[in-house]
Amino acid sequence: MKPTRTLTWNIEEVAAALRVDVQSVREYFTDGRRVAFLIERRIAREEGFKLAPSEGACFDLMDQSGGKWEVRNITRGGIYFCPSYMVGSGRSFDSPGFLRKLASVNGYIVTDIESFPTVPYWILPRSAVETWWQGSRLGTCTKISRERMLELVKLLP
Repeated sequence: MKPTRTLTWNIEEVAAALRVDVQSVREYFTDGRRVAFLIERRIAREEGFKLAPSEGACFDLMDQSGGKWEVRNITRGGIYFCPSYMVGSGRSFDSPGFLRKLASVNGYIVTDIESFPTVPYWILPRSAVETWWQGSRLGTCTKISRERMLELVKLLP
């Protein structure tokens, strides 16, 4: 599958506007925790979606039909599809919780922020992630490497 679209930034203009160096911009924009807020807003604008009503909502974006979408960023550390409350120190993966989350969204919008300042993204239906999970193509806690993710998305029709 080819990317749905590609987001682009002029890294020098961003650095000048923020009054920081280009390397700092690159570091910030390739850190999924930091840039998620901006990526979600940019995709909402590009796709005509609305932001979730709050940061605590169980989804990130809503399409014109009311469909709920999660935004996930591929970083050098990989990507995960389980809810964020299952990721991090002292947290554990819960398969039933992941499946509830999966059932509650229309799908995932996946960006490859490692390629910043040119960031492709794919709008993936829930069925793609379900198929990967059922076929054991995702890790045991839904985390896979960047290379694996790009391989899987390439195989989609």
